[in-house]
Amino acid sequence: MAMGTHFGGLWLALLCMVSATMGAAPRKPVDVPFGRNYVPTWAFDHIKYFNGGSQIQLSLDKYTGTGFQSKGSYLFGHFSMQIKMVPGDSAGTVTAFYLSSQNSEHDEIDFEFLGNRTGQPYILQTNVFTGGKGDREQRIFLWFDPTKEYHSYSVLWNLFLIIFFVDDVPIRVFKNSKDLGVRFPFDQPMKIYSSLWNADDWATRGGLEKTDWSKAPFVASYRGFHVDGCEASVNAKFCDTQGKRWWDQKEFQDLDSFQYRRLRWVRSKYTIYNYCTDRKRYPIMPPECTRDRDV
Repeated sequence: MAMGTHFGGLWLALLCMVSATMGAAPRKPVDVPFGRNYVPTWAFDHIKYFNGGSQIQLSLDKYTGTGFQSKGSYLFGHFSMQIKMVPGDSAGTVTAFYLSSQNSEHDEIDFEFLGNRTGQPYILQTNVFTGGKGDREQRIFLWFDPTKEYHSYSVLWNLFLIIFFVDDVPIRVFKNSKDLGVRFPFDQPMKIYSSLWNADDWATRGGLEKTDWSKAPFVASYRGFHVDGCEASVNAKFCDTQGKRWWDQKEFQDLDSFQYRRLRWVRSKYTIYNYCTDRKRYPIMPPECTRDRDV
């Protein structure tokens, strides 16, 4: 998986450049077995393993869904998962991939894939929690059918911003706006989670479309369990390699012009909800949204 065309065609050159300045190049995403970085968290019998654990499937039935989490906690880095979503009638189901810290004033970075009736498109909802405050939802349609093939979903997180990627396309940027009084995730290590569960009280058309259990089990497939982050204890206040990793370097402190054009393309063609433009919900624009207008 490449991180934007800037991170694609120029990726190897950038690795060499960073290697020359840092002494060690960042890892490119590679296929690694599930068990290297992750463990199941609930309903172990609803996870199936294939090809020596390099691929897994999560299943949801009327009794339970299932999920897994990373073994470690991380402060900053690049985290990705290749997922093939539940095919067919997936209304009411949610496939989630997210990072979250552990306490009540938690930080969280969310991908949530909301299923739909057969023939209707999936909705991808993203959200960012800082210091326990969320309510920063954005929703898009995807420009492909995510049930047909594996696609990569990734997060780049550093002191400057959080970028959500779908394959090589940046779909959302949440910038550090501490100078505007907005908290930013920088001192709470987060674990990585994924789950498949029933949320038919809200997931599809606000809960109007219920899960059709005659279609169960619902199955989502995973591979490419890539983690390149600064591992830290849950009590850490900073990463002891801060400023030394590739994601801290200037090239990764903002999108380049081509990536901004791709982000604007997503905004204009596929965005169906953005809390920053919801004046009924937020008569006064949330302060971090002034940075969002850079797009």
